[in-house]
Amino acid sequence: MVEIKTDAALDAMREAGRVVAHALAAAEKAAAIGVSLLELDEVARDVLRAAGAGSPFLHYQPNFATTPFPAVICASVNDTIVHGIPDGYRLRDGDLVSIDCGASLDGWTGDAAVSFTVGTPRPADVQLIETSRKALEAGIAAAVPGARMGDIGHAIGSVGRAAGYGIPADFGGHGIGRQMHEDPPVPNEGRQGRGFRLRHGLVLALEPMFLAGGGDTYREDADGWALRTTDGSRAAHSEHTVAITDDGPRILTLP
Repeated sequence: MVEIKTDAALDAMREAGRVVAHALAAAEKAAAIGVSLLELDEVARDVLRAAGAGSPFLHYQPNFATTPFPAVICASVNDTIVHGIPDGYRLRDGDLVSIDCGASLDGWTGDAAVSFTVGTPRPADVQLIETSRKALEAGIAAAVPGARMGDIGHAIGSVGRAAGYGIPADFGGHGIGRQMHEDPPVPNEGRQGRGFRLRHGLVLALEPMFLAGGGDTYREDADGWALRTTDGSRAAHSEHTVAITDDGPRILTLP
């Protein structure tokens, strides 16, 4: 069932989204050569704790997972696309890192992700990350009342395909509100004018995921969570929680 949020609910989700933005900014600031992924998770935990917010990631166990997720962030490095579990890996010069984080506050949820490099960036990584951001911006611009879900997917996918990147077909964005994952699903490719009609009060998490090698296939780690490119190429992931409103798209996960 798709829940259409009231304006008051959108304001409440904005506060949850603000916490997410602060957690992501703190994790990115702390990310440096020699810092472990577990340390980044602890930085995000501190932000959530200080805000009185919970984590929709911690102990989350969807039907595809064999174990609950043990952290408050997903930390995906280099060839890991999404859902990387933070561990003792220490960041190295040139790593490409994607951090995904959520927050639950007063019964409402926010979800966002950012990709960045550590140390000396590779030009190809900078382009990959920037393209994922541009695709997110294109998807947000298409999130207006009267448009269709396929318009969002087409906007996101067109940016990625034009750059020669792969797009994992089975993973994309989602509705969000009282829970982190709600209906409707938001694919990262689509046909214009097709799919669910957008209206004021619908809230979506838009999240382009691009694979530098150009292929769409991926493999799952033994932990049942992390998804990796099958060719070993790098991946980038950008995400915002966005409300469709009569005044235009409202990004709820800004600082």
